[in-house]
Amino acid sequence: MGAHEGGKRRNKGQDIQAVVRLVMMALVVAAVVKEMRLPPEQRTWNGKIGFVPYDLRFPTLQRWKERVWNPDSPTLIGPKVFGVGWTLNVGRAVELIRKKVAAA
Repeated sequence: MGAHEGGKRRNKGQDIQAVVRLVMMALVVAAVVKEMRLPPEQRTWNGKIGFVPYDLRFPTLQRWKERVWNPDSPTLIGPKVFGVGWTLNVGRAVELIRKKVAAA
């Protein structure tokens, strides 16, 4: 990918975004290939590619609550509800901020 695209100059931020997008797409493809190599009865559609978590199951409200809004969880960052990578447990972050403010 060059510095020029359609006559427009790209900046480093755009280059980094393009690389991140490419890596994410490669990880999704790797996750699908990993699952498709398994017999159908063994496919879970969630797991890890190296150390990067993936979850390609249909998202549910329960899983969203567990991963995005779970103030009681000990983890601040966990697997995405759908896709490849990590997500912030906003509920835990809010709880930690509340405790910090209450202690001040």
